[in-house]
Amino acid sequence: MKAWTLDTPASVTEHPLRLAEVPLPSPDRDELLLGVKACGICRTDLHVVEGELPVLRSPLVPGHQIVGRVAALGASVEGFAVGDRVGVAWLNRTCGVCEYCVAGRENLCEKALFTGWSVDGGYAEYATAPAPFTYHLPDSFDDTQAAPLLCAGIIGYRCLRLTGLSGNEWKGARLGLYGFGAAGHVCIQLARSRGAEVYVCTRDRERHQALARELGAVWVGDAQDEPPVKLHASIIFAPAGELVPIALKAIRKGGTLVLGGIHMSPIPSFGYSLIYGERIVRSVANNTREDGREFLSEAARIPVRTHTQVFSFDQANEALIALKNDSIRGAGVLLID
Repeated sequence: MKAWTLDTPASVTEHPLRLAEVPLPSPDRDELLLGVKACGICRTDLHVVEGELPVLRSPLVPGHQIVGRVAALGASVEGFAVGDRVGVAWLNRTCGVCEYCVAGRENLCEKALFTGWSVDGGYAEYATAPAPFTYHLPDSFDDTQAAPLLCAGIIGYRCLRLTGLSGNEWKGARLGLYGFGAAGHVCIQLARSRGAEVYVCTRDRERHQALARELGAVWVGDAQDEPPVKLHASIIFAPAGELVPIALKAIRKGGTLVLGGIHMSPIPSFGYSLIYGERIVRSVANNTREDGREFLSEAARIPVRTHTQVFSFDQANEALIALKNDSIRGAGVLLID
């Protein structure tokens, strides 16, 4: 089969992915073999390819927002059939027995494996995935719409959960979003459906700010701008540590700032006054399967509509360059088949 492989991390401007002919993977007893139809392009892919995350596998097939059809089943797999359309997300497998797994916090498992980082991912014609960590996808989303939901969507959902707001607290709540790419443009749809007012800070006026307005943001400004009102909570999706003190300044007492990325540039020092008043800063690490199932159900009910830019299979390097340059409006998707 054909697959894009990363041998050595390098700037995406150097086209580090190599299109290679590799053996067709064989599923283990609890795994599915998938014929990949589409794979979302995520900023985490960029961190992996450019070496901002440590090398865990080489060569590596990146990609962790996989939409595919089941082509074969491992001997012990139940609940799936050949031909089923399914999705695979970032969390590939956990140990199931550590203190985090037994406490329902499998996203923190020390032995977790991750699709497209520690195991091969979806920039390929075929991929394998553990059946217990694979999702049946709602029929209402086509392949290109579904792909960004599997990381950008799930992580945005978890970020909303960790704001501490729930139920009726969302009605009239003021939520800030810093960065408005794949995750932000899904997250705003969830937040607005719950009754929140959304304030978006992002630097790209032509694409990202315009899309934020289209999706119902009540205020849109530059990444460095301060919203006109104090916010109940904010989420930083941009991997820019310098935004942390800026975002904290805009949060009211008792509010929460959620950091939604797996990698972020250094956070500058800031005065205690920015967190005084019981303000909270917390990170989001990965996702649980419960996050994925709950999010896909809510996304289908709203319904969420992803805005995508499609790249052909031979454009994997170009897609990552576009992502790095913030030139994708919404989410990028690599079309495999």
